[in-house]
Amino acid sequence: MKTNEQTALKATYFSIIGNICLAFAKGIAGIFGNSYALVADAIESTTDIFASFLVLFGIKYSNRPADQNHPYGHGRAEPLITFLVVGFLIVSAVIIAHESIVNIGKPHELPEKWTLLVLAAIIIWKEYSFRIVLKRSKESNSSSLKTDAWHHRSDAITSVAAFIGIAIALFLGKGYESADDWAALFASGFILYNSYLIFRPALGEIMDEHLYDDLVADIRIISHKVKGIVGTEKCFIRKSGMKYHVDLHAIVDGTISVKEGHDLAHQLKDTLRQEISILGHVLIHIEPNNNTNQ
Repeated sequence: MKTNEQTALKATYFSIIGNICLAFAKGIAGIFGNSYALVADAIESTTDIFASFLVLFGIKYSNRPADQNHPYGHGRAEPLITFLVVGFLIVSAVIIAHESIVNIGKPHELPEKWTLLVLAAIIIWKEYSFRIVLKRSKESNSSSLKTDAWHHRSDAITSVAAFIGIAIALFLGKGYESADDWAALFASGFILYNSYLIFRPALGEIMDEHLYDDLVADIRIISHKVKGIVGTEKCFIRKSGMKYHVDLHAIVDGTISVKEGHDLAHQLKDTLRQEISILGHVLIHIEPNNNTNQ
């Protein structure tokens, strides 16, 4: 098993266990503490559990080796899983918004004061979880794990909204019971906004959008260090799972033999993959040194 995959899987298990515990804690606190904002928070954490299992499946499937039907591997499963996870987020946001609007017009009791302590602990934990999982997503180049990280941040923000709503209801008293429900409604809007932020990069990955200027620059620098490589021209990169596939046009002396050019292409490919571990397939196209652009 690759190191990147191990890193991503450990982070996903961390998310699953954390979300299970939090969904249970929020649900109990919301029911007994008369807080719909906490119940809404529990609903989101429950969807996050299923979302994290989807991420787990995506990471495992996307790291399957290439085969006859998938010569570039199975990496595209990751953004597809991200789309499904975004779907979970949208559904949970709609449910929370609907229930919040229904409850705003209904008389109900004030939330219990101790629910604020529960929310404070949840906010701290979710922000910590966000930072841990986001760090692991960068280490493993996993887009679906990055989505999971932003789930934690989304959860932290909804908990902050719930905290503010409950605090307003408690400190202002009778007539402000619905502040808790307004907080849940605000949280649903934030979840929808976050869904777009998660969806957009995954769509770019599926569409092979060019987003990797820094990696292109590194590839050109390393290429120029290979003896016999005069320069580089076109460099196209597309991400698939945790790997980046490269199409590179390399410029060589136009007087060398075909075999020498072939050997240089292999040397350049091996050097790039050795120096940049996140590269997957590297296709080198040899150009004669008639019109060097770089």
